Formats: sequence, structure tokens, C-alpha cells
Amino acid sequence: MSLAAFILSCSDHEDYTIRKLDGENAGGETTVYASTSQAFGLPAPNLSAEHLDKHLLGDVGFEAQFVASPAQKNGGLGPVFNNISCNGCHPSDGRASFPENINALSGFFYKISLPGNDEHGGPAPVPGFGTQLQHQSIYGFQAEGKMSVTFQEQTVSLAGGITVTLQKPVYSIVSPYLPLPGNVMISPRIGMPVFGLGLLEAIPEAAILANADPNDRDKDEISGKANYVWDPVSETTQLGRFGWKAGTPSVLVQTAGAFNEDMGLTNFLKPVESSFNQTNSDPTSVSPEVSRELLENVVFYSLTLGVPAGRNFDDPNVIAGQKIFEQLKCATCHFPSFRTGIYDGIPEISNQIIYPYTDMLLHDMGDDLSDNRPEFLANGREWKTRPLWGIGLTAVTSGHTSFLHDGRARNITEAILWHGGEAEKSRDDFKKLSIKDREMLLLFIQSL
Repeated sequence: MSLAAFILSCSDHEDYTIRKLDGENAGGETTVYASTSQAFGLPAPNLSAEHLDKHLLGDVGFEAQFVASPAQKNGGLGPVFNNISCNGCHPSDGRASFPENINALSGFFYKISLPGNDEHGGPAPVPGFGTQLQHQSIYGFQAEGKMSVTFQEQTVSLAGGITVTLQKPVYSIVSPYLPLPGNVMISPRIGMPVFGLGLLEAIPEAAILANADPNDRDKDEISGKANYVWDPVSETTQLGRFGWKAGTPSVLVQTAGAFNEDMGLTNFLKPVESSFNQTNSDPTSVSPEVSRELLENVVFYSLTLGVPAGRNFDDPNVIAGQKIFEQLKCATCHFPSFRTGIYDGIPEISNQIIYPYTDMLLHDMGDDLSDNRPEFLANGREWKTRPLWGIGLTAVTSGHTSFLHDGRARNITEAILWHGGEAEKSRDDFKKLSIKDREMLLLFIQSL
């Protein structure tokens, strides 16, 4: 009997909080039953014919490679940038790997800022650089700077005589095109999966806040707090949902920012070149460089990608691993289930019971993962809980198993061992597990 059937036989199937351990239909009616290299890039199967057409138009925009102006098609790249396409940072709609060459085109980049805040409470831009370092440039222009990384090894002992060597990266900026202030803050980031974003945006705010406990009133040493960020669309402060620190309120704002900062492409929400420096702007470009239609099609594409189904839920080892997941309190932050609300204009992602395994909240992850760079209400030690759905398909879809905000973890075990702060006890209990129990836990995580 499958885990889904087991849970349903013991509970009211309409109560999604009781059914929270069922994740086979991870995306509700948007679930795709594929475990191939294309598992992250398939449209939600419940899309109407009209919405499927729009999704496919967005797919073209997502994969489009931009070039420098003037150009008849896909012009406007740069003059400084990090990559040339959405797909370049999100290969096969999945997560990017840690690059062998940190300055090559990849999904890896630096967020940067100065101490303090901008006029909306967000990170303070670095004069001449903005809030993201662009390490590439078109002909005739100079990149803002190059990235540099060295590694410090840390050995961790696990029960059963197993040792794991972690690599802690130390980052810096070299060859900046302008002198950098000595107090510039660096936050390395890596491109994350884009499937299921519409479902996450459709979760009611009240459902997310129900799990918040910023003052740890229940004394379980796990808090969770919401980030509230500036929304340039409504020109109000809204709940942060996307980005590694929940620094943007919607897929639209996230995508507009990526076009602008990752590719140097202006759009109706980001009409100014990202460098914040007149001497490094392209006089041949025409603003906006990305049409509103193209931007909205790419947003729709991201909102309506299907979510890969969970797998092997009838495997006794997977079922046992799920119990260990609960015992270690992993599910406190990687909260299994939500029901989406009404999403205006996209009924296909409305009223869906989903299993993303995230609470959408910020948590203190300790010193080792700290970037010491605040983002709205998130401090330098806090990160938003990443969804776990699809994590077991990363190797087959993306060709690697790099995890965490900068890709430092080379597999799921390393990702767990980097957890600190509120997750320190869970991490330490993981280290004490027998080899068999650790294997079963990993099998459960890989089934999601």
C-alpha cells in the first residue's frame, strides 16, 4: 500500500493538514508524473488550451538568448550582466550548480550592498554597482568586477565511523572597475528551480503566518518569521515570498529584477540600467529593452510549470525515512503541505493541495551559512526555507547535486551538515543516526 493510501485510510481526505505526509501528488492537479531530465520543465497538465499557448510563448522567452544592441531580435543585453538567458541561470528549469570557473557564464552571482537601507527598507546599493555585481560585459565596456573564492575544509564525524569533509567557501571581489567601499557586503547566490512558483505565490498569507513564531513562544528553539518587502507594482509593503531571503513579493517582481540585474535588460518595472552609474550605460539601447508582453509571458510560464510527483512512497525504507524526518523536526521548517487560495486569472493553480515542504519563512541558519548581509527584515544569518519538492530529481534534470544558497553542498548529506542556528539540534541528531537510519532518511528526501 502506498504512503498516500495509508494516510488516506487513517484520516479524512479533505483535511489537508492531516494528509500533510502525502506528497505523491506534490502539485495537486498541476503534478506531472515524469522522472526524466525534462521533469522540471513540463507545463501543468491541467492548463486550458489558451493558457497552454501562453505558457509555450513564455517558454520561448525563458530560453531566448539576448545579445547586445542594436539587434533585430533579443537586443539590449548589458552593457554589464551575469548571463544571457533565463535558462542560463536555471538550466532545464532547475537549480544551477557551483561552477568550476566562478567567473564563467553560470547561475552563480553576488548580491552586494552597503550597511543601511534604501528608501524602501531594502539593501542599500553600492554607488556605481547597485545591489548585484555584474561580472560580464559587452564589447567596449568593462565588467563591474570579478569574483574570487577559496575554500576551507571542515571535517565532520557521523555515527558509524563515517567522516565527511565540507568545503567552506570564502568569497571576495577582485578587479573592480571602480574603487569599492571597504564595507561592501557580499552575498553569493545561485539560481534555484522555477517550477511550482505559481502555487507558492497562491498560498494565502494567513496560512504562511500561521506557522510564524518569531519570538519562539512555544520554546522549541525554532522560530520562523516573515519578511516584508517593497512591491513596486502596488507601491506598498507586501509579504516576501521569493529569493533566498524572501526578498521579493511576486514572480513578476522577481522576474523583472532578474532581467534587469542578471542580463542588464530594462523593463517597465526596472526602467534603469542596474549599474546605477551613467558612465557605464549603453547609449545605443532603447528603453524598455524587454517588452511588457515578453516579461508577462515569461512570468506566466514560471507560474504554470508543473510540479514533479513524489516517487517510491510504497517503499518501506522511504516510509521509515519519513518518520525519521518528523522525529528530527525537519518538518517544522520544511512544512509539508498547504492549500492554495484563489489566484486571479489562473484557476489551474487555485484551490490546490500541495506538498512543497517549506514554511516560506525566514530562519536563523547559524554562523557557517551567514552572509552577514540583511535584506529588508532578514538579517545576515536568516534564509527562507527552500522547498524540497523535486529535490531527488536534481541529478537527472540538472546533472549535479549542488545545494544551498551558494551551491557549496555537494549532496544532500552535506546540505544537512551545513545547517546551524535553529536547525543545529536537528543537524546534531542527524549525525547521531545509525548508517541505516541516515540512508532511510535520505531515501525519503530523495523521493520528494
